[in-house]
Amino acid sequence: MIKQTGLDPNAQTGLINGAFIYIIFALITYKDNPDVHKLLFLLTLTISGIFIQELFKKSDVPFTNIAFTLAGLVFVVIPFTFFHALAYIKGDFNFHYPLAFMLMLWANDTGAYLVGMKFGRTKLFERHSPKKTWEGFIGGIIISGAASFIIGYYFKELRWNQWLSMAILISCFGTLGDLIESMFKRSINVKDSGGILPGHGGLLDRFDGLLLAAPIVYTYLYLISN
Repeated sequence: MIKQTGLDPNAQTGLINGAFIYIIFALITYKDNPDVHKLLFLLTLTISGIFIQELFKKSDVPFTNIAFTLAGLVFVVIPFTFFHALAYIKGDFNFHYPLAFMLMLWANDTGAYLVGMKFGRTKLFERHSPKKTWEGFIGGIIISGAASFIIGYYFKELRWNQWLSMAILISCFGTLGDLIESMFKRSINVKDSGGILPGHGGLLDRFDGLLLAAPIVYTYLYLISN
């Protein structure tokens, strides 16, 4: 997306760092011991590479390239490490948490779309997303909340009110994540985040709600689990 603006972020070192961050923190969730923690020191080398690589490139805005490379790691990679860690929130692997997260996120998106199409009148944040409405936002929360009650009936790891709280967090921060991605695309004058899913705005648009919600939900679950 950034390269379409004429800038040249460090794609190679960015991808290497993205892979390292995800893999290292995945290993920590699998087996939390001091030996695995030592792998974090690899990131001092790989992140330094983002800055060093720019020394050998001819660019008028080297620190803009560096900033966008780091922003990609913070905005996309780190949220997915939190989403992955949801399955290990209580130590042992449990797919119920990430599955419930995605079900409530999809319920929110579907509810917001359907209610917004039918009853939407009041713009939520017209400057960044003209189609979103307060009615759709509230509808998304209600549908996601309804999904949380169904999830709570089958998944007994949390009480009903904790699943409901998780649904509200996903709806609120998922919507904010969507707005932030819209703001980002507008700031660089890019319509779609890619061409993998034509008509859907790009692959990143399918996960923009996750990017802000996953770290928040992980924090909530960690606090109530400990």
